[in-house]
Amino acid sequence: MSIRYLIAGVLVAGFAMAQGPPAQPGQLKAPETAPQTTQPDPDDIIFRQENVFVMAPVIVHDARGNIVSGLTPLDFELYDNGKLQKITEDATSHPISMVVAVQASANMQKLLPDIQKIGSLFSGLVLGENGELAVLSFDHRVQTMTDFTTDPDKISAAFKKIKIGSTPNHVNDAAMEGVVMLRRRDKTRRRILLLISETRDSGSSRTVRDVLTEAEFKDVTVYAVEVSHLLTSLTSQHEPPRPNAIPPEARPLPAGIIRTQTIDAQENMGDYSPMIKEIFTAVKAIFISNPQEVYTKYTGGREYSYMTQKGLQKAIADIGDEIHSQYLLTYLPNNPGDAGYHEIEVRILKPGLKVTTRPGYWSAAKPQ
Repeated sequence: MSIRYLIAGVLVAGFAMAQGPPAQPGQLKAPETAPQTTQPDPDDIIFRQENVFVMAPVIVHDARGNIVSGLTPLDFELYDNGKLQKITEDATSHPISMVVAVQASANMQKLLPDIQKIGSLFSGLVLGENGELAVLSFDHRVQTMTDFTTDPDKISAAFKKIKIGSTPNHVNDAAMEGVVMLRRRDKTRRRILLLISETRDSGSSRTVRDVLTEAEFKDVTVYAVEVSHLLTSLTSQHEPPRPNAIPPEARPLPAGIIRTQTIDAQENMGDYSPMIKEIFTAVKAIFISNPQEVYTKYTGGREYSYMTQKGLQKAIADIGDEIHSQYLLTYLPNNPGDAGYHEIEVRILKPGLKVTTRPGYWSAAKPQ
């Protein structure tokens, strides 16, 4: 068995092959033969050493909540698992690759026209120079409306092509598809996933852990525009109730009560318990993480919500402002042997400012 190292894509044996004795004076030197290519021994131990840079998107606010620009790497200190790191790059000019995933399940019927109008906003407010965008729609399946493009007309057309589908809302599957698309883009690009959907998932084959792990390994930042489930419940089209097969005179009533048209109307008003349940769930969601909350919190993004068309447009504009105001602090960790979760802490050396960044990332241990 031998030990081999894979350095910069070249497999180098750990032990040199023994050479024969040097030719004596006057002897003819044996002709050199072309080097033979040997197949790797399956028992060989191969170490793969990769230099993996970590990107920490940072947004800085002053005491009034205004975004602060004009800072340099010297204004920051960055710690990885408590160890001070050397910031190798600070750039806001990385071109953007973005995937927008739009929920198109049945309860989005009344809200979809508003969403179909926002395609033109991305080219002007979000993508910036050399930015590219792909659009997905999803219900129980995930469909690509357009692959990555820089053409504003194709982006607008992609949003208009979104059609209402079935009831399930597979937000985790859509998020995973978006991350997979982004991980194929060049590493020099900023990779951003935007979810426009309800906060709840119903029936995805992928788990939140699957998506979050892949997003963190591939430096994908997730933003979310939350569609209130209560809003979709109130605006979605419901099928009319089926007529009761039992005639009114045959339906039992408590003793002493005579059936009237008013009683019939009251019985047909429907059950309001689902609405009460949605209100309770919305309050409870403050304390229990939903997929959008987890994705945005742990990748350095943010959640937005809206109730009107203007609110939706403002949310997209705010996302664009934040993306183009971020500092991208990039570093090569000096503690690659630490396996598991790495906590990131960024400190601003100027008083009165507040820093927001991703809390950390997952990493496998690398050989020392």
